[in-house]
Amino acid sequence: MPMPARDYVRYFTPGHTFTLETGAVGTIDVRPAGDLWLPSGRVVACDPFLTLGFGECEPFTVTVEPGRYRVEAAVATLTSTEEPPSDTPHERVAAARLVIRDEPATTWEHALQPGQDATELGDDEYFGYGVDAGTGCFYDAESDDSFPECEADEGPLWDAFEEHDHAPGPYLVTSPSTGHTVAAFGSGWGDGAYPTWIGRTATGEVACFVTDFFVIEDHYDD
Repeated sequence: MPMPARDYVRYFTPGHTFTLETGAVGTIDVRPAGDLWLPSGRVVACDPFLTLGFGECEPFTVTVEPGRYRVEAAVATLTSTEEPPSDTPHERVAAARLVIRDEPATTWEHALQPGQDATELGDDEYFGYGVDAGTGCFYDAESDDSFPECEADEGPLWDAFEEHDHAPGPYLVTSPSTGHTVAAFGSGWGDGAYPTWIGRTATGEVACFVTDFFVIEDHYDD
C-alpha cells in the first residue's frame, strides 16, 4: 500500500523528543512563519528556488477558501553525546504545516496534483516534490509570477536565508512590488523528494497541509 501518513500531532508538539538510528536526540520546537496570503485558495508546495516564477509547479487539486493562513515549522534541534558542544545548534525542519482550521486532523490523504492517482502507488510509494536547493515552501498559485525580484541568489527570498546565515527558518517572504507572499523553510536533510499530506477534520473539512521532510524516523521514535 502507499506510504501512510505519520503521527503529525507529535511532530507539532513542542518539546517532543525522538532518537535517530545514529543515536542523536532531536527535540521539537514549533516556530511560526506568519500568515500566508492565498488569494485564490490553490495551494502550491515546491522548492521555490527551482520553480517560483516559472509556472512549472501545479497547485494541489484540493482547494481552500481564499484568505490568510498560518504557516509553521516543526524544527528539530539535534544533539549527540559523541560530538562536542557547538555554539551553533544543529537544526533541521522536520515538517512544515499550513493551518487552515485550528481543529484536530482525524484523517489524512495524499495532496495530489492534477493527473496523480494515489491508487496507482506501490508499497510505501508517495507523490512528492523534488528539492535541489535544500528548500521547501508554500504559496498560492496566483502568486507564482508575482516575485519578479527573485532569481537565483537575488531578491527577498534569498535575502531571508542569507540574513540569518542560512538557518532553516521558517520565513515569510513578501514581494515588495506585488505584496504576494511565500512561506519558505529548509527541507530537512536537504535535497530529495518530499510528500505533502492533507489533514481533514472529523466533519471532512480541510484542517491543514503538512510536508514531511523525513527527519523523524518512525522506527526510532521515543
